[in-house]
Amino acid sequence: MQATSKQNLIQEALAAQKRAVAPYSKFQVGAALLTVDGVIIRGANVESASYGLTCCAERVALFKALTEGHSSFKAIAVVAPMGGGATPCGACRQLLAEYAPKAKVWVADSRKPLKVTGYSVQELLPVSFQF
Repeated sequence: MQATSKQNLIQEALAAQKRAVAPYSKFQVGAALLTVDGVIIRGANVESASYGLTCCAERVALFKALTEGHSSFKAIAVVAPMGGGATPCGACRQLLAEYAPKAKVWVADSRKPLKVTGYSVQELLPVSFQF
């Protein structure tokens, strides 16, 4: 992925972040998932008063993509207001390992979106649960 397309995906994640529903933590996260066909699917975190029902931005984007018929993914960008950016949680890592194992994961602090760190899904979850 070229620098311009990486930055474009970060920009899409920043746009998604504006739609986050985070009334409790105020911690807004945005994600943008890139399919191998060049389609970008956005997601944002959605919180619940029952915290376990909260859904991360990465899962929202992935679930939207899967239910819209997409099944091959090239990259996902995740932005949050956190130094260095927030890497996906364990649940998101597992789902990425299952449904987007070859995707590059780009993370950035939404306050400093030009500094982007990249990971492979394998780096984030070297031993995933598999059948």
